[in-house]
Amino acid sequence: MRPFRPGLIPTLVVLALLPVLVGLGLWQLGRANEKRVLLEVYAEREAAAPVAAAQLVGDTDPAYRRVQLHGRFDPQHSVLLDSRMRDGHAGVELLQPFFDEPSGRWWLVNRGWLPWPDRRVPVAFDTPDHPQELTAWVYIAPGASFLLRADAPDGDWPRLLNSVDAVHVWEQLTRDGYAHELRLEPGPDSYRVDWPVVALGPEKHMGYAVQWFALALALFALYLYFGWHHHNKKEKDHGSRHGSTRHV
Repeated sequence: MRPFRPGLIPTLVVLALLPVLVGLGLWQLGRANEKRVLLEVYAEREAAAPVAAAQLVGDTDPAYRRVQLHGRFDPQHSVLLDSRMRDGHAGVELLQPFFDEPSGRWWLVNRGWLPWPDRRVPVAFDTPDHPQELTAWVYIAPGASFLLRADAPDGDWPRLLNSVDAVHVWEQLTRDGYAHELRLEPGPDSYRVDWPVVALGPEKHMGYAVQWFALALALFALYLYFGWHHHNKKEKDHGSRHGSTRHV
């Protein structure tokens, strides 16, 4: 068995990097499982019948539940979410307060994506001025804690923001409103509503996990290789010097 002597510095490098690479791979596996569960929940609730808005108020797990609304939009207080891309084109998502008469509560309804080809020109949209029957679903963003805080500043409406929290909107409007965004299903009052449930699917996270584990394996393999190669090289160098001395 050849001695294994990789040296102090390579050993310290491997001890520092190897746990990080393996940890990142395990984290990606965990994220893949979370996304898989999330998609299963979404598929189950997408197939369920919509419930009355009042039933959601006390629900501790409302994500992706479908809801039926009856009432009117507020055309005066719209929010435009900026930097939303579809098929390589820039645009915004339009969110508007909606008063549901049966529940007596306000709901922040995302009516969908609109193109914005020229930022010098305001985004054009219209608001129905008569009572509406809507079907929407509750959207709670995975990893919402990583979003930039985007409290709507005082000023004119509509407001252009990078992200929005419904709670802050209701606080500014001093209204009794639901704490989460609703995303409108396709209908006469919707724009483009083909949102992805998750930005990265489970297969993407699995791919990233494989990459991290491959890097960890490559690092360990190099460590073993240079540990033995370094020792053999030192022996050869020592033998060459010794042979040269005897020859002289």
